[in-house]
Amino acid sequence: MHKKTVQKEIFKDKKITIMGLGLFGGGVGAVKYLASQGADVTVTDLKSAEELSASLKLLENLPVKFRLGKHYEEDFVNVDMLVVSPAVPNDSRFLQLAFENNIRIDSELSIFFRLCPAPVIGITGSNGKSTTTSLLGEMLKDAGIKTWVGGNIGISLLENLEEIETDDIVVLEISSFQLEYLARIKRSPHISIVTNMAPNHLDRHKTMENYIRAKKAIIHYQQENDYAIMNYDDPTLKKWEGESSGRHLWFSAASELEHGAFLKNNELIINHNSKRTVIPCSTQINIKGIHNWQNIMAASYAATLMHADVESIKNAITGFAGLEHRLEYVRTINEVQYYNDSKATTPEAATAGIKAFDNPTILIAGGYDKQVSLHQFAQECVRNAKYVILIGGTAETIQKLIQDIKGEKIKPEVYMASSLDESVNKASEVAEPGDIILLSPACASFGLFANYEERGKEFKELVSQLDTSEHARMQTNVT
Repeated sequence: MHKKTVQKEIFKDKKITIMGLGLFGGGVGAVKYLASQGADVTVTDLKSAEELSASLKLLENLPVKFRLGKHYEEDFVNVDMLVVSPAVPNDSRFLQLAFENNIRIDSELSIFFRLCPAPVIGITGSNGKSTTTSLLGEMLKDAGIKTWVGGNIGISLLENLEEIETDDIVVLEISSFQLEYLARIKRSPHISIVTNMAPNHLDRHKTMENYIRAKKAIIHYQQENDYAIMNYDDPTLKKWEGESSGRHLWFSAASELEHGAFLKNNELIINHNSKRTVIPCSTQINIKGIHNWQNIMAASYAATLMHADVESIKNAITGFAGLEHRLEYVRTINEVQYYNDSKATTPEAATAGIKAFDNPTILIAGGYDKQVSLHQFAQECVRNAKYVILIGGTAETIQKLIQDIKGEKIKPEVYMASSLDESVNKASEVAEPGDIILLSPACASFGLFANYEERGKEFKELVSQLDTSEHARMQTNVT
């Protein structure tokens, strides 16, 4: 029987509840795909129709029932299957209700993994996932390989499933929440990349051990012909060797590796299977920071395994300008450069952002408390920030941590702001020519913004308004 016919038979006429439509594509992709397969789909979400308007617009005219603003017990009992958004907490009473009634519980990504005919490269880690995913996709596409990029980066590939062929390659960013569901079906990608490991999402996972266990699912179910590409510089990941049947490969920004990827003399070198691949590109990199070198090495290693040529890998690296909201250059006003690093939602990502600059840095940070330690981030603020402006739920915590650090004769001045608007204005007031103004929050955006994208866009708009005001002032002085 043809693959597409088989897929149709799996879901046709099945009553399926999708729990969590969301704003990032996964829920929309699942709805579109399951409806196209003839399933009887009900979407339930605690958010209102107004809050979900962008997602609902993408589902207009589909034969789907919507139950918004609250959940109803019958949608979790009288169904054949429940598809859960990874954002739904594990202790939800509605999840428990479905479990007690022996309802099959699944996720958008797990459905995709079971049915995808192409090899999957999965990327996870506490930081650097999106950059590595995007860069790898560009390398493979430049090499002429038909490549599909999606996952936690904000693109569901489920609705593209019937277009994906066995000779294609799928590149997926995968979060710890998605990996929890992938572990339930005991599947790992053919090639897994783990960029690094640091405390994150402890408000959900509760302990670092639980978080690591969730992440480890990306390699745990690999087979002998699979590969795990991991950061040799990360002490946690070095302990993972032997945790799966796949072959463990390494990349390092600090050590020359007899077997693996590393940097030497402005060249990226990959020693693999007695073959030495040299990519001469490091003087042409457009993205800042040693953390991005690690992302480049991980992506290059995976691209090499999939037979991308050196020239294509180099072209992708030198042509890659970085992601929006990740150390994104905004503009220069009065010889002060503004950078948007809103995607730095962890202390480690923000620390990497601060370290990327040699110029005096005025830092805007703070946000939602994910219950992770901010102590090392505060130390980095003291060492490398000229001035620190704090907002959000973690502002007082970071301020106190900075104040309590001993042994530093000079500490940055700390200013507590009530909004991002006030933060940008204050930063522009205290900045001097040659300074960097950096939004690198170290925290999630919840409580102030819907997500880091909204926060980053607001920052760029505020900087744009500053530039407009400055231009108008200069014109007035001239006249």
